[in-house]
Amino acid sequence: MTQDAEMKELPAPSNSVSSTTPSTLQHLKEIASLVEAGAYAREVRRIARAARLTVALRRKLKAHVLSAFLSFTLAPGSEVHTRLSSCLPKEDEHDMEIDTATSAAQAPPKHSLPEIEIYCYLLMLIFLIDQKRYNEAKSCSSTCIARLKSLNRRTVDVLASKIYFYYSLSYELTGDLAEIRGNLLSLHRIATLHHDELGQETLLNLLLRNYLHYNLYDQAEKLRSKAPRFEAHSNQQFCRYLFYLGKIRTIQLEYTDAKESLLQAARKAPAAALGFQVQCNKWAVIVRLLLGEIPERTVFVQRGMEKALRPYFELTNAVRIGDLELFKTVAEKFTSTFRSDGTHNLIVRLRHNVIRTGLRNISISYSRISLADVAKKLRLDTANPVADAESIVAKAIQDGAIDATIDHANGWMLSKETGDIYSTNEPQSAFNSRIAFCLNMHNEAVRALRFPTNSHKEKEIAEKRRERLQQEQELAKHIAEDDDDEF
Repeated sequence: MTQDAEMKELPAPSNSVSSTTPSTLQHLKEIASLVEAGAYAREVRRIARAARLTVALRRKLKAHVLSAFLSFTLAPGSEVHTRLSSCLPKEDEHDMEIDTATSAAQAPPKHSLPEIEIYCYLLMLIFLIDQKRYNEAKSCSSTCIARLKSLNRRTVDVLASKIYFYYSLSYELTGDLAEIRGNLLSLHRIATLHHDELGQETLLNLLLRNYLHYNLYDQAEKLRSKAPRFEAHSNQQFCRYLFYLGKIRTIQLEYTDAKESLLQAARKAPAAALGFQVQCNKWAVIVRLLLGEIPERTVFVQRGMEKALRPYFELTNAVRIGDLELFKTVAEKFTSTFRSDGTHNLIVRLRHNVIRTGLRNISISYSRISLADVAKKLRLDTANPVADAESIVAKAIQDGAIDATIDHANGWMLSKETGDIYSTNEPQSAFNSRIAFCLNMHNEAVRALRFPTNSHKEKEIAEKRRERLQQEQELAKHIAEDDDDEF
């Protein structure tokens, strides 16, 4: 177990082979043995660990290393070996000599396990996508998906979830994501029938991403609402689900639920997933602005996010001030950024919030002000700014955004005196929301705790139950014999 947990680089051999190649190949062989052991023992955790170890070797994968690994794990001339080897570029003579010497030094028996076969497909997909050979990755992933449909082994589920992800990614990178939507639905149905919950999680997120990529929010919500519910098995997949749910809720104008989902996704995301955290924060900032909240400055100065969140910081500053002209300038300046992030339509909704914020500042500053001055301060560039300002003020009063009245005869807005906020229920509601947030975080932390299984105790209980039943049967037999003797 210690050797599996901590794999160290092997020393360089005496020949001219570089230290990187044999160490990477040796690590791949150790991972393959781990996959094989997990398949024979039917332990999914070993295969999950093998998948995690593979991520650390991703940047070290080379064509000649994969060729040597395929020759080590698969029988040369077999259908899988021939298909995967054809995806590799031609090797030079030096690399061929290295592979031949390595294979000759160690000639183990060839594996025929489906887990090993799927793992080889996974390595090939990672290599092809990193090499930007997307069309070949599409062909390889489609072949692997057809093979997965014929398998029903729980030890394959972890590797299959990775294959599903790269299958969708390869089609997304080539702009053909809509082609596999039906196939993803079929795979989700198969995973549901096989009780493959990890596969269901992955495929549901891929389907939601597929729908949202083409702005099909209604179809995404219908699928999400009808998909089976179960406890999350992967933190990464759960974070993705929360992010997609937040986007759906935002488009449906359910800003409170969207804010909770997006902030939870950003909080639960791994520290290494910086790009995902940036996307969550971008959408969370827009949602909070739509709710009338102003995000804290610390949100925009997080490490590694300052440059990406700069447009949203300037947008927040314009909303906070309530300057409609500045808001238009910022929106036009970063139009390309907002369109690429998919938030441009949401920013159009913020215009009303900017006007309301500016009106709130005016009502606090002036006890009485003419509607013409209100229109001038709000910079309303319409045909009849006074009438528009009157309707805006009336709507804000009706919604409770400002505490004022309108003197229609003189064309004034009369603001009431600001009362003591601590005499209202607002502090109590804010305190209650913070307590609910802390309790929710505590409950999630408790549910996420994992304890070692008491398999030895369960075995002892089963043995004691078996002994008790055997004793009861023997006692009943003796009683029956005694009864026969009495008669």
